Amino acid sequence: MRPRSRRCAAMPHATILLSYIALLCLGKSDFEAILGFREDPYSREAIGLDRVPSEAILRQRMDAHAAACRGAVEAAAIAFLRRSGARITPLDNSLVPLDCDVTPFDNSQSKKEGVSRTDKGEDGYAPMAAYLSQEGYCLELELRVGSQHCQNGTPEFLQRVIGPARPLSAAPLLLRLDSGNDAIENIAVVETHNEQDEEAAPIHYLIKWNPRRESPEKWLADAEVHGDWSEPRPGRRAALSEVRETRTHAGYDCSLRRVMRITKRTIDQRGQRLLVPEIEIEGWWTSLEYEEETIIALYADHGTSEQFHSEFESDLDIERRPSGKFATNALVLACALLAYNILRWIGRNGLLGPDAPPRHRAKRRRLRTLMQELMYRAARLIYTARQIKLAFGCPVVNVFRRLYTQLAGP
Repeated sequence: MRPRSRRCAAMPHATILLSYIALLCLGKSDFEAILGFREDPYSREAIGLDRVPSEAILRQRMDAHAAACRGAVEAAAIAFLRRSGARITPLDNSLVPLDCDVTPFDNSQSKKEGVSRTDKGEDGYAPMAAYLSQEGYCLELELRVGSQHCQNGTPEFLQRVIGPARPLSAAPLLLRLDSGNDAIENIAVVETHNEQDEEAAPIHYLIKWNPRRESPEKWLADAEVHGDWSEPRPGRRAALSEVRETRTHAGYDCSLRRVMRITKRTIDQRGQRLLVPEIEIEGWWTSLEYEEETIIALYADHGTSEQFHSEFESDLDIERRPSGKFATNALVLACALLAYNILRWIGRNGLLGPDAPPRHRAKRRRLRTLMQELMYRAARLIYTARQIKLAFGCPVVNVFRRLYTQLAGP
């Protein structure tokens, strides 16, 4: 009789996910890139794996267990920030920004599940992200179909984000949202969190007002009476004011403050006089009682989150998803979330210290810069005394040693 062949034990889910997250940390999102790890014994040793999955196993396992694995990876991304002691840097006013925004990902000319027309006029997805602090750590990256309105599902998204965000910093939070999320439901989520835990630092909000069908002439007439006017340049006048309104939600009346800026232009930026004046109305809902100029400047800083979007798209190379299944692509985003936080932490602690590679001064480094300075370094692999050693020809080894010591702990 022929002896029965012994079947290899099934590869754990942790091995599958760890292999793919390691790929993302190198800026590779395609499943085919795992072949490079299988052919390189050091990659397997560095990650701490006995085996590296094949491309087929990686794809099939992520397809089969996408929903179950996604929650575990997202929880690991938050746990990493907590256990690594990630520095949460507030703004100058001691508020920690929490920026939530939707960014379209172009997946045109594909038949992937969930791809549809986005508000940018292209076929793709419209994921929503939440970034915490000036470092821009990501708390959640929710995959959405391209045609989904940005407000659809946002209250539930905020519920999931605010809970983990509060324990990460003792400072008060400042939630900032675009005009597409001008809804009383979002404000109610913030107020509910404040009421449930009154001893914790409060959560403030700053949401761009959506004028919808409001008449610019009406607000111009109001600003002429109540506004504080200035003339930044000839032919352009601007007025700042505030409005107190009451909105009703779930049977309760909410007293709200809105900062207004009315701009009237009679001469454009090129010096051309306009036959009909241009009137622009802007507003911001806020729970802060700062001066109008300060409120507007705080919201302008919200644009920094656009840079974080671009790092996901280009540096981690996840704009075009590797799978045709929606659930698998959602898991890919979860893995990218963890890889992003890891790389952001390494960049914050490895590229800004006194022993960091020489670069121009900056408060934050892009993920691409981190990869070029630390991830793509050449080294000589040495096998000696049943050990594997790396010989670097540059002083970056000091950074590696310091980061390893910080992560390994006492």
